[in-house]
Amino acid sequence: MSVPEQAPPIGPTEPQPGDPAQVRLDVWLWSVRLARTRSAATTDCRGGHVRLNGNPVKAAQAVHVGDEVRVRRPGVEHVYRVRRLLGRRAGAPVARGAYEDLTPPAPPQMLARPPRRDQGTGRPTKKERREIDHLRGRD
Repeated sequence: MSVPEQAPPIGPTEPQPGDPAQVRLDVWLWSVRLARTRSAATTDCRGGHVRLNGNPVKAAQAVHVGDEVRVRRPGVEHVYRVRRLLGRRAGAPVARGAYEDLTPPAPPQMLARPPRRDQGTGRPTKKERREIDHLRGRD
């Protein structure tokens, strides 16, 4: 199974004349749609789920073009490089062009479909549960 390629960003991806020189980290996360709300972005920063250039940061930390932002989500850490600063929430195509996704691909076992049991065979045995856990990477 192949991973679908991401569509090229629409709109300018380089800094524009009207763009700010620096933006708060929580505002940038919200404006490029990596957080649903600005308060959720602030909460992620306070919880230690966001790193800027490898260092834990507060929500008010200034972000500049070229910085590396790491956002930890359950099961994976996303890595982004800032390509453009947005002070306001933008449309999805413009927001997608404001960062470069450097997240490494998921390991192969995460892409595999879980095994299916035939209808009416009952619950898996202890041995089968261990094999399923092994396939899912939960050793």
